[in-house]
Amino acid sequence: MSFVNYQTKEINCKIVYYGPGLGGKTTNIQHIYSKTAGKNKGEMVSLNTENERTLFFDFLPLDLGEIRGFKTRLHLYTVPGQVFYEASRKLILRGVDGVVFVADSQIEKFDSNMQSFESLKDNLSEQGYDLKKVPLVMQWNKRDLPNVSPISELERSLNNFDFPAFEASALSGEGVFETLKMVSKLVLMNVKGSVL
Repeated sequence: MSFVNYQTKEINCKIVYYGPGLGGKTTNIQHIYSKTAGKNKGEMVSLNTENERTLFFDFLPLDLGEIRGFKTRLHLYTVPGQVFYEASRKLILRGVDGVVFVADSQIEKFDSNMQSFESLKDNLSEQGYDLKKVPLVMQWNKRDLPNVSPISELERSLNNFDFPAFEASALSGEGVFETLKMVSKLVLMNVKGSVL
């Protein structure tokens, strides 16, 4: 669902960070924002709810190159993690080009990860997306904490479709840009085949 702006010669792609509440989606976005050159990024917009916030900003990455003379602008969004914000999650997923599922690696968050991933599948399906065809990257976040599930357990439970996956600590920035680069690459491969 990329939007092509012929006047500015830009392809606009929407990437949504999805996952359980307080799992690191916002921290990912904030880290990317803080490390992106000022002239290449838009303002960060924060929509605060009672318990969580939804963040958004767009930027023009320097290393993605051009597609047939068009630059690529990425629009990054987070969704609220709490279950009672389901309507907001559905709205934010509308027109998505790629998804990063940010799983909280802490053992006690296992059920929250499962519930959130089921929600992602349902919400994508409801909007006509086939989960297996959506550019999706799994991020195993909070790997720096002592009480984490083994990667093999996360893979077995959440990654049945063999999506690319990265270990991360969004707080330190470890794995954040690797995740972003992979989802961007998958999105651009999709765009090349369908937009222009």
